[in-house]
Amino acid sequence: MHVAQHLALAASALSLALIAGLPLGVLAAESSALRGVVLALAGIGRTLPSLAVLMLLLPWLGVGAAPAIVALALLAIPPIVIGVDLGIRGVPASALDAAAGMGMTAVQRFARVVVPLALPLSFVGLRTAATETIASATLATFIGAGGLGDEIVRGLQTDDLASLAAGALTVALLALSVDLALSAAGRLIAART
Repeated sequence: MHVAQHLALAASALSLALIAGLPLGVLAAESSALRGVVLALAGIGRTLPSLAVLMLLLPWLGVGAAPAIVALALLAIPPIVIGVDLGIRGVPASALDAAAGMGMTAVQRFARVVVPLALPLSFVGLRTAATETIASATLATFIGAGGLGDEIVRGLQTDDLASLAAGALTVALLALSVDLALSAAGRLIAART
C-alpha cells in the first residue's frame, strides 16, 4: 500500500512537472530575452528545500496529497526546464538550415528536426526529475500524504530498525530502478536519433 501511494505521488508530481516544464524549457530555448528569467527561476526552484515548500503550501492546500504533489512538481520542474533548454539549444544550426532549405515550415522544423535531436539531452532532465521526485516523496508523510515515508518515520519513532530499513531501502530501490529504466530508454532514444 505504501509503495503504491509513493509511486502515485511521484507519478502525479512528475506529470504536472512535465506539463509545466516542457513549455518553459522551449520558451527558454527559443527566447534569449526570457531565457535568463526562466533559468533563474529554475535555479531558485532547485535550491528550495522540499520540506520548506511543503510547509509553505499548507495554508493554501491543507494537508494530504495535494500539497505534496505540488511541492514535488516544483522540485521536478527545474531539471526538466534545463534539460529541454539545453537539448533545443544544442541542435546544430546546419540541421535547421538544411530543413529550411528543404522548404519545411517553422512548425515542421521543430517537430521533425528539433524535437528528435533535442530529445536525448532533454531526457536526461526527465531522468533527474523522476529520481529526485521518488526520493523526495518520502517527505510527504509529514503532511499526511502517506507513501514510504510513513514506514521510515514509524521506524524512527518506535526505534524499529526493520521498518526504517525496509522503507529506506524500498525508496532507494525504486529510485534506482526508475533511473536505470530511464537511462536505458534514453540510450534507445539516442541510438534512434
